[in-house]
Amino acid sequence: MTDHRRPRRRGQGELEGQVLAALRAADGPVTAGWVQERLGGDLAYTTVITILTRLLTKGAVGRERAGRSFVWTPVADEAGLAARKMRKLLDAEPDREAVLAGFVTALDPEGERILRALLGRPKRRDEADEAGPG
Repeated sequence: MTDHRRPRRRGQGELEGQVLAALRAADGPVTAGWVQERLGGDLAYTTVITILTRLLTKGAVGRERAGRSFVWTPVADEAGLAARKMRKLLDAEPDREAVLAGFVTALDPEGERILRALLGRPKRRDEADEAGPG
């Protein structure tokens, strides 16, 4: 009997995570074709380009011209990408204090401990520069 089920559909963000993992495994900048091969080749080249372009828009990857095409490099890991998403959501809300208060209130004890430890650390120089005057 032949199995006619469709292949498992990837979850939202799963493909982006796989592309980022492939880029991090590379020794340097790579082409979209290289990424496609590393992901098993079952994805269309245009799909890989679409995912890379989305990641570029999100600031998770960089690209440089190499001849007539581009080579791609990771800029952020998955944790960095999640942090960017959180920041984007926070920036879109008019009442930042309420959003942050709701976030902190919803943390489990371990998450709260981690957050307190992070907030107790002195700011790194690059973080202080991003914060601006104040």
